[in-house]
Amino acid sequence: MYKKQFEIRWSDVDANGHLANSAYTNFMSHARMSFFGEQGFSMPQIRTHNVGPVVFYEHMFYFKESFIGAPITVTIEVSGLSEDGMLFMFEHNFYNDKGENLAYCEMQGGWIDLTYRKLTGLPETLLALAKKFPKSESFKVLTKADTRKHGIKPKAMKL
Repeated sequence: MYKKQFEIRWSDVDANGHLANSAYTNFMSHARMSFFGEQGFSMPQIRTHNVGPVVFYEHMFYFKESFIGAPITVTIEVSGLSEDGMLFMFEHNFYNDKGENLAYCEMQGGWIDLTYRKLTGLPETLLALAKKFPKSESFKVLTKADTRKHGIKPKAMKL
């Protein structure tokens, strides 16, 4: 399990004075990029392969409030990876300094070719690193069907 610690700043709270929804997303994103960097996936390294990460969804579940100045820990567990590395899934948990679980998020994403703007498998060097990611107990090999497991599809707006 990967852990990243933060302190809740003024800019992280909403009108109710507690940690804002958008701050959870920002903390998760920052934690993921730190995780990737420590796994050999730094942004400069990723860019040499002309790929970039994209988020498909983030499903948040909130359990307990947290307020300005409070330390929080964001954890990451890799819960899914496709055979070619194109798709990935993370589980994030947020904890306060007492170890209480503040929130949980399941996040799924993939890698795109930055020229063609299409999903792509990872190059061999990055795939070898991804296969070494520490995995959660619920880890599974992902397929394209997993990207549609919630049955949500795009709908055009009626004009």
